[in-house]
Amino acid sequence: MWRLPGSRAALRGVRTAVGRHTRAEAATETAAGAMERAVVRCVPSEPKLSLSFALADGSHKNMQRDQSEPLGRALSRIATNALKGHAKAAAAKKSRKNRPNASGGACAGPVPEPAAACEPVVKLYYREEAVAEDVLNVDAWQDGAVLQIGDVKYKVERNPPAFTELQLPRYIMAGFPVCPKLSLEFGDPANSLFRWYKEAKPGAAEPEGGSPSSLSPSSPFPSWTETGVNERVYTPSNADIGLRLKLHCTPGNGQRLGPSRELESVCPVEAGPGTCTFDQRHLYTKKVTDDSLIRTVSYNLLADTYAQTEFSRSVLYPYCAPYALELDYRQNLIQKELTGYNADLICLQEVDRNVFTDSLVPALEAFGLEGVFRIKQHEGLATFYRKTKFTLLSQHDISFHEALESDQLHKELLEKLVLYPSAQERVLQRSSVLQVSVLQSTKDSSKRICVANTHLYWHPKGGYIRLIQMAVALAHIRHVSCDLYPGIPVIFCGDFNSTPSTGMYHFAVNGSIPEDHEDWASNGEEERCNMSLTHVFKLKSACGEPAYTNYVGGFHGCLDYIFIDSNALEVEQVIPLPSHEEVTTHQALPSVSHPSDHIALVCDLKWK
Repeated sequence: MWRLPGSRAALRGVRTAVGRHTRAEAATETAAGAMERAVVRCVPSEPKLSLSFALADGSHKNMQRDQSEPLGRALSRIATNALKGHAKAAAAKKSRKNRPNASGGACAGPVPEPAAACEPVVKLYYREEAVAEDVLNVDAWQDGAVLQIGDVKYKVERNPPAFTELQLPRYIMAGFPVCPKLSLEFGDPANSLFRWYKEAKPGAAEPEGGSPSSLSPSSPFPSWTETGVNERVYTPSNADIGLRLKLHCTPGNGQRLGPSRELESVCPVEAGPGTCTFDQRHLYTKKVTDDSLIRTVSYNLLADTYAQTEFSRSVLYPYCAPYALELDYRQNLIQKELTGYNADLICLQEVDRNVFTDSLVPALEAFGLEGVFRIKQHEGLATFYRKTKFTLLSQHDISFHEALESDQLHKELLEKLVLYPSAQERVLQRSSVLQVSVLQSTKDSSKRICVANTHLYWHPKGGYIRLIQMAVALAHIRHVSCDLYPGIPVIFCGDFNSTPSTGMYHFAVNGSIPEDHEDWASNGEEERCNMSLTHVFKLKSACGEPAYTNYVGGFHGCLDYIFIDSNALEVEQVIPLPSHEEVTTHQALPSVSHPSDHIALVCDLKWK
């Protein structure tokens, strides 16, 4: 067979088209005589397939070809690209030889002209037989096929595991877990490989035998040493302060591994804040509970869209250091706090969409939880559940004002409300939502649970609005837990913006509210809307009535609850809240040691 002149020398050491091997991996492959990779991505829902491989000049070629195109056309295009690559490599070699030597003179001796290159023979083989050129691309590029360009062979890998997204957080602190954001195609994190490195300290001796990623001290690039951590999450220590981190990861799916990727942190590790308000609480939650218990968390995170305003900095939280209100800083604290609870259910309020996707999902997924999100306007609700304990059966989210206007469940309530036009207008203007998820036990399929999550209207004079929102919520939850899934117990978490002395709390725990309750006139006589309400549940506040769950400069009070169906669930343990001394160390919340103006409620629940 005709061979491309010089192609063996040009292509022999080319690295994989996607990702980068460490030096040790590359050496192993060379010693074993391994073929280069040609990575093919071909999915039925897309008209084109992609082909990635290395060219003669060391660059990577990424081709997009129609799946319905005959193989011969694709091979012809590859041959043209290979020829161009050879020409570039030859030109670069000539340029190097013409450069002045160290003494200032030109290199001795004439430089021979590179041999004229012909287009190389390009073939695709499957099971040692050449694939006919009229076979369509979709059928030709099979896993395990061999692409030959001149005398260089590539092993075809069709749809190997691959990272479609890989990112390290921008702000990294000692003592706080670093959870990379990653998305995979044809693979999963549990079967992928991770290896963490940190920059070698200036003047530090290289470990005996060297590190796979370390470079010589004279190199302009940083030298890296292994941390010894080969897991998805890395928690830097104080010894890492001032050093950048690097993650080498290889996607996998249990059957095979895909092309590796490396990424480095933008900024070095910074010092942490010291003791945080949740450190003592984590002593009670060191391990995941057994299958008979459900550790539940409810937490208003303080949305970034509210924290990062001039009003927040100067009026709401003037006592809080400005850097401690920044999202990158708070995310480190939130991730560490939530992962340290080892919870089975986590209901969050005031969750920014990008915080859910870029911070919470990567962090909590790495610790075994999966989540769903419901947007409100600028922020929303998130519910996470432990995958080893629960599967998600269905979601039944609603917007209160939309449900009240259109759902027959609330026809009677709406008929009462229309008698008070001013109150009706105010209620229907509110954007509050309810997130409802039905979960099923992975150990016992007969055990199902309805998990509700909400954030009621915030205004201090909005008591009657919260009463109506709660009535809509409980009617909807009754429909899910009694009509759709008869008899399943309820856990209802949220920031209800109501202290234990309010009508909303009275309605929740007593099952009714009289029409003469003072909260029906919470915004004055003009908006008074007297009505009596009832609901069917026997609800109990699992964490009782703490002195406060919200502590800011101008207010403190209990606004957050985990309501449980006391007919089906009981409380095994309530994780103590931070002490008053811890909460007020920096005057109020949020602070450098606490990421929100609310305090998380945490309790262990038990099936009756």
